[in-house]
Amino acid sequence: MRAWVWFDVGMKFGTRSLVALMILLCTSFAWAGGKKEVAQVSFHIETEGTDNPKMIFPYELFGKQRFFRRLPEVSSRDFVAYSPFPSEDQASYGAVFQLKDNARRRLAAVTATSIGRWLVCHAFGRVIDGVMIDEAVDDGVIVVWRGLSLTEVQELDKALPRIGEKKKK
Repeated sequence: MRAWVWFDVGMKFGTRSLVALMILLCTSFAWAGGKKEVAQVSFHIETEGTDNPKMIFPYELFGKQRFFRRLPEVSSRDFVAYSPFPSEDQASYGAVFQLKDNARRRLAAVTATSIGRWLVCHAFGRVIDGVMIDEAVDDGVIVVWRGLSLTEVQELDKALPRIGEKKKK
């Protein structure tokens, strides 16, 4: 698909550049529409409530309001594979996510410097689980212990292979 841009001779350079940029952005989004959407699961580290309000979000844990970074430490694009399991509450599922090597190193660094802070999992539009970091996590796997529904596990199956299976095409 080609996008053709026509410029009026009377347009100033800045206006032409702006029009070209807008067209490029619009056509890029239209072409990206055919890409397979990855299930949205991300992990966010606790931070101070005094940080920039646009960069954090509040969440109540055990009756206390805590603040977490909006930008995730690890997200769906960092996963290689996963394995779901029934949670202890028997009402939801948990999952083990295997990380890419660069995400493994990033998570190890963040958890080593964040002992005593919380790490929450934001999945499919809501916070579903959280853990207190008590030691560095450097084995390349991260676990959600509960909170996923069967429908969400099925969505993850569409996006990721199970641990031990070949990569999805």
